[in-house]
Amino acid sequence: MIKSIKTKKLDELCDVTSSKRIYASEYKDEGVPFYRGKEIIEKQKGNLEVSTEIFISEERYKEIKENYDVPKPGDLLLTSVGTLGVPYVIDNGERFYFKDGNLIWFKNFDGLNSKYLYYWFLSPQGEAQLKRSTIGSSQSAFTITLLRDVEIELPSLDTQTKIASTLSAFDNLIENNSRRIEILEEMARRIYREWFVHFRYPGHENDDLVDSGTELGDIPEGWEVKKFGDLVEYDRDRVKNEDVEEEVSVLGLGDMPKESINLSEWENTDDIGSTKLRFKEDDILFGKIRPYFHKVGFAQVNGVCSSDIFVWRPKEKEDFVLALLASSSDKFVEVATNSSSGTKMPRAKWDVLEKYLIAYPPEELLQKLNLLVGSSLQQIRTLSFQNKRLKETRDLLLPKLISGKIDVEKLHQLGNEGNVD
Repeated sequence: MIKSIKTKKLDELCDVTSSKRIYASEYKDEGVPFYRGKEIIEKQKGNLEVSTEIFISEERYKEIKENYDVPKPGDLLLTSVGTLGVPYVIDNGERFYFKDGNLIWFKNFDGLNSKYLYYWFLSPQGEAQLKRSTIGSSQSAFTITLLRDVEIELPSLDTQTKIASTLSAFDNLIENNSRRIEILEEMARRIYREWFVHFRYPGHENDDLVDSGTELGDIPEGWEVKKFGDLVEYDRDRVKNEDVEEEVSVLGLGDMPKESINLSEWENTDDIGSTKLRFKEDDILFGKIRPYFHKVGFAQVNGVCSSDIFVWRPKEKEDFVLALLASSSDKFVEVATNSSSGTKMPRAKWDVLEKYLIAYPPEELLQKLNLLVGSSLQQIRTLSFQNKRLKETRDLLLPKLISGKIDVEKLHQLGNEGNVD
């Protein structure tokens, strides 16, 4: 067990506060990012870019910084409405402000490592304390007053730092892998734009452009024009709870990241809830509700997904890469958005998307595409599974380190023995 445990209230260890109120009339289309709970949740999940929709002016940010305070590296934010209790420690180089009431701000730490507090909030002990600090029945929330009185069992600052460092090592590896995935994705997108939009592919200097007779205009001689529906079939294989095998992989629309083909967040469960659609490894999944969110990627496992997701299966294996890149392109998503129906929850239409035109290359060039981008997709899959294992190991260690069941000083020895139970 951890020695020298002390129980203290959070307001004895740091300032628990919120931001200066920003009114809707002060929102801008550009400037300093203005975060709410959803952006912090995206950051906590490891998203390198967040879908920031609101900004404040540089002048307003500087005024707040001079007269009040702004988030600094090492400060911690905690979601306090909606999805409760998601913590995030601000990293170096981050510059933003945030909405009061949505997030609670922990700063000016004394005797408490903010990274340790981050992991404590994620531990069973921290979650239990937070649960006791909620108000409201229809919509739960945290208040600053209640959180100030939260009690935390605290080891020495040195032990806190070592525990935080041990757990952060896993998160750092996950972040490095995520950055590599982002680079691989950008390489794939660039290849698609160069080869299939600008027609600057290997050997293009020797090819003439000819009129395709379609809205695509001129395309290289020897290429064909195909519809998206020629490359994929729309799979509508519905599955009920009682027909699903044990520990099935379930992917919801909320698990799909924006503007990323890396669908690495799925849950293994026996309970799938409502009727779902079955998908297979290397199927293309496209979020049909609010298609402007740009949720499209490739399945890395077999599983089931929400019926709010299109499941597209390549008719021919060699068309998988091209179909994936085409359907995840900005142009495809734009067509899906412009043709969607519904006011509050617009839905993309298959009968429109299946007619989307694609410039289809000769077999030799298609093979080069599959070899080049296919290897990147395999690396993305490998890195995603590495991240999943790292998260599982971190989540196994976290409660045992926080509770003192595992002595952080002996962790290296325990790890060599392969025993963390």
